[in-house]
Amino acid sequence: MEKEQYGQGYVRREDGWWLSDTEEEYGFQVQWKVKSLLHREKSDFQEISVIETEGFGRALVLDGIVQTTERDGWIYNEMITHIPLAAHPNPSAVCIIGGGDCGAVRETVKYPAVKRVDMVEIDPRVVSVCRSFLPSIAGEGEPDPRIRFLYEDGAAFVKEKKGEYDVIIVDSSDPVGPAKVLFEEPFYRDVHRALKDDGIMVCQSESPVFHPRVLTKVRDTLKTLFPDVRTYLATIPTYPGGIWSFTLASKRTDPLDGIEERLRDKDTRYVNRDIVRSSFRLPNYVRELLGE
Repeated sequence: MEKEQYGQGYVRREDGWWLSDTEEEYGFQVQWKVKSLLHREKSDFQEISVIETEGFGRALVLDGIVQTTERDGWIYNEMITHIPLAAHPNPSAVCIIGGGDCGAVRETVKYPAVKRVDMVEIDPRVVSVCRSFLPSIAGEGEPDPRIRFLYEDGAAFVKEKKGEYDVIIVDSSDPVGPAKVLFEEPFYRDVHRALKDDGIMVCQSESPVFHPRVLTKVRDTLKTLFPDVRTYLATIPTYPGGIWSFTLASKRTDPLDGIEERLRDKDTRYVNRDIVRSSFRLPNYVRELLGE
C-alpha cells in the first residue's frame, strides 16, 4: 500500500509498514508493526485512522499519533475514571471532556450513583469511527441512556457552567492543536467553577519522563485553585516510556478517605483497592520533580 494511503507517521521497512511515535528531544522512538489499515479519513479537526497492529490489536490513531489500543487502552480508561469516581462520595453528575474513544464513559457508567454523564467531544467523527471499528473499547449496542453526547468545544462548554458537576474528567490528547487550551489556567479556573462545592476533577498530565514541564505546570496551576491536588501514576505500555501521570484536584481535603470501599472493581482489569493507594505513592524522581 502506498504511503499516501496510510498518512503521516508511517514508515516502510523490509518487513512491512510501521507507525512511529518519536520524542525528538530525547532521541527516543516507539513503533508498532501495522498489519492493515482499517479506516482513514480527514474530519474537520484531524486525521482519523484505525489500524490493526501486530501485537496490540486495533488502535485509534489521530494525526499520526496512537491514542489507544485494544491491548492496553483499558488501563488508561480505568485509571482516569475509577480514581475520581471512587474518591467522590456521590458522583451523581459527571462531565467528560474529550474521550472520543468512549472508553472512559463506559467505565463511568459502572457506578450506580452516576445519574448523568455529559461527554463533550469536539469531533463527532472520532466517536462514530470508534463505535464502528473499536467496539471492544467503545462498547457495542446502544449507549447507556445516562450518557449525553455533546459535540462541541469542551473549553467553551465548561465556561458556561457553574456548580453543576460532582466530577469532571479531562480526557484530552497531548497539549497541541485544539487540546492545548485544556492544559491552561483559564480552562482549569472554569472547571473549578463548574464543579459543586465538594467536586473533584482529574486530568491526564502526560509522562513524567518525557513531559516533566507539562506535569509540573498542570500541578502547579491546579494548586492555585484547589486545596488538595495529588498526582498518581499508571503503567501503560502504548504511551512513550510506559509511565503515565494523572493529576486529581479536589475542592475538599483528603479525597482519598474511604476510596477503597467505594471502588467498583469487580470487573476491572487494572484497578483494585491496592492500586488505588499505591498509585499515589510516587517514586523519588517524580517527588523531586513536583517539589515534594
